[in-house]
Amino acid sequence: MGGKVTCTLGEVKNRADFIVYWGGNPAECHPRHFTKYTLMQKSKFLPRGRKDRTVVMVDIRETKSVKAADIFLQVRPGKDFELMTILRAMVKDQEVSDEQIAETGLTREQLTDLIARMKGARFGVMFFGMGLSMTRGKHMNSAALLTLAAEMNAFTKFVAMPMRGHGNVTGADVIMRWQTGYPFGISFNRGYPRYNPGEFSTVDVLVRGDTDCAFIIGADPGATMPQPAIDHLAKIPTIVLDPHVTHTSRLARVHITTAPAGIAAPGTGYRMDEIPMPLRPALESPYPSDEEVVRRIKEAIAAKPDWMGQQPQMLLSQI
Repeated sequence: MGGKVTCTLGEVKNRADFIVYWGGNPAECHPRHFTKYTLMQKSKFLPRGRKDRTVVMVDIRETKSVKAADIFLQVRPGKDFELMTILRAMVKDQEVSDEQIAETGLTREQLTDLIARMKGARFGVMFFGMGLSMTRGKHMNSAALLTLAAEMNAFTKFVAMPMRGHGNVTGADVIMRWQTGYPFGISFNRGYPRYNPGEFSTVDVLVRGDTDCAFIIGADPGATMPQPAIDHLAKIPTIVLDPHVTHTSRLARVHITTAPAGIAAPGTGYRMDEIPMPLRPALESPYPSDEEVVRRIKEAIAAKPDWMGQQPQMLLSQI
């Protein structure tokens, strides 16, 4: 179980000879990933580039990315967690029945071949996308894949890395870990951070209808989240900060147009391997940055009387 489970994209580019994409479609969602980091790059350890690598795609359907793969494993929808659990068992030579394997939509021969290739790799990496982290099982799927990567280090070097979404999602996770010790799914309702994905994650809070206001910065949940979450956003006061008109801004009560970060506003973006990238604006914009808008909102709130805080004092003075 020892070994590092995460790495940088530079390590992957230079050393990884066995690559698994699980629940992701990099050809359409991360178009430079193949050419710059994983498939085509040549290095001291992989002098022939693509010919020195084996690429596996695991998904519920064929996507454009499948054309770049050597092996495509079509898992049955909703059976990712079961498949990873079976792989963990087979890696350790534990008994798994044919019926259990058949439920995943794959065969024993396919899994036996996959495990043999994984154990025979010099450096393996597993990239997992929203097809794994945002479907049935959610964070449990991610935990199972990370555990599989850790357990593979008993045989060879293996790492895992999420295929992050648009915007500075990785940066948000890095800052939250720095500030609270947790990356996401955090509640501050009690005055201190509590971490529980599946309960405090944004999508879960919205689907349950637990929030009566939403403040959304540089994201478009109206285009990606389940319909119950979108319906709830339309019912409550929703404020959006975004350079563009989006599905979410159309249903929001307030849409503040901001300068696009890295193009017309400075800042720091994080690559998906958590390397910080300072951003300098190339163009001028008449719109404020996200940071400026949030700071001005914070200052305006601080200048208002704290009616909730003053109420107990007023009541005491009346007694």
